[in-house]
Amino acid sequence: MKAGPGAQEQPPGGLPPTPESFLPREHSLYRPRHSRRQRTALTCAVVFFLAPALAFVAGVRPTAFENRALHGFPSVSDGWDFFTGLSGWATDHLPLRKAGVDAAGAISSGLFGDPPQTGQTDTGGPIGLEPKTNSAPKDTLPPGGYPPLVYGSDDWLYLGADMSNKCVPLLAPDQVVAAFQRLRTAVESSGRRFELIIAPDKSTAMPDHLPPTYAGKDCAKAASDLFWRNATTKLGDIDVRPSLKATAGQVGHPLYDAYDTHWTYEGGLTMTYALADRLSPGITSTWVTGKRQVNAWPADLPTLLGKSEYRQLQTYTLAPDGKTDRAKYVASDFRAPLQLRQGDGAPAQGVIGGRTAVIADSFTQFASPFLAAAFQDLTIVHPETMAQHTADNAARLLADRDVVVVELAERNAVGGASPLLRNSVIDQIAAVLASHPR
Repeated sequence: MKAGPGAQEQPPGGLPPTPESFLPREHSLYRPRHSRRQRTALTCAVVFFLAPALAFVAGVRPTAFENRALHGFPSVSDGWDFFTGLSGWATDHLPLRKAGVDAAGAISSGLFGDPPQTGQTDTGGPIGLEPKTNSAPKDTLPPGGYPPLVYGSDDWLYLGADMSNKCVPLLAPDQVVAAFQRLRTAVESSGRRFELIIAPDKSTAMPDHLPPTYAGKDCAKAASDLFWRNATTKLGDIDVRPSLKATAGQVGHPLYDAYDTHWTYEGGLTMTYALADRLSPGITSTWVTGKRQVNAWPADLPTLLGKSEYRQLQTYTLAPDGKTDRAKYVASDFRAPLQLRQGDGAPAQGVIGGRTAVIADSFTQFASPFLAAAFQDLTIVHPETMAQHTADNAARLLADRDVVVVELAERNAVGGASPLLRNSVIDQIAAVLASHPR
């Protein structure tokens, strides 16, 4: 008879086949059924597979922590997609998964000094007053060859696009200047007023925590320095950098923080003061501001690591006449245009009358409460929205406006990343405004 697996062949007439583990320990062919290593591995496997189940029984439930909703259970009607979708559902609904991801990140950073990288995820900063799950504008994600984050001192994080957009530009510096000048001409030649505001990148406004070396250090600084010289001499922008520095001194802390790429409400309030005084010099002399409550706000940079952190942001009142608080906190990312009106008739004291359009990105989220207080009739729209169906949007959102303000983050202006700087977009805006002169 042929011996089964794990048994020794015996000559005819001898003992029946005997498994190695049944032989005497002194026998040269003795092999234990389970060695210490095997038992250890078996114990680890049991713990690995049963720990999530025991955690679930104990009441631990999976939570969304990657700036997106958990995958739902796939439908049987999806056909073969049921099986491909099952993996995502099973992964997302594994109890203690967040603890495991956090532990892996802590080990990677703390033990090996290698900050975890999760790749290029299309996630970004918070939108509006209330926390929302959102996709980031794709122009905030750095191109290949540059990390999505730069790790600074004291746990500060910087967005990689601050460097990559300047080192791998879509437009040369003279082309960026020409695009802004063409946009200004398009607005002003139609009888409207044009104002430009560039929101400084955190790496420009708060470079103190940048590491000694990082990808794009030299080329980003050179591009940024050249841009700001051009902005002052050729673009006629409202340079908010000195005012931001002064405000930081007044409030006693930076207007940018460790885990987000945007400025705070103090930065947005500073921008509003600068814009109002440019449009109507001295109008802010009657303005009175005061503190409201502190709001928890989801920070955008940790989401690129699959983590969640919160900023503690001081909110403010703004009474243009010195008495009535007109600040209005509205959740909006400006992809759908935001309309803010204070009513018809003469504007209140300290309020700028007429009709104003602001084409703005995410930095203006922190200025919108104060713009709502300072302007009688205001429309805010995102540059990417304006770049889609430009002629229709320009006719709908700009044709009846007296003033057009553009606010862009430095990183999206320096290298021409903003779609608002495309010739085709500017040409369509110019055509619409020319057909509706003021």
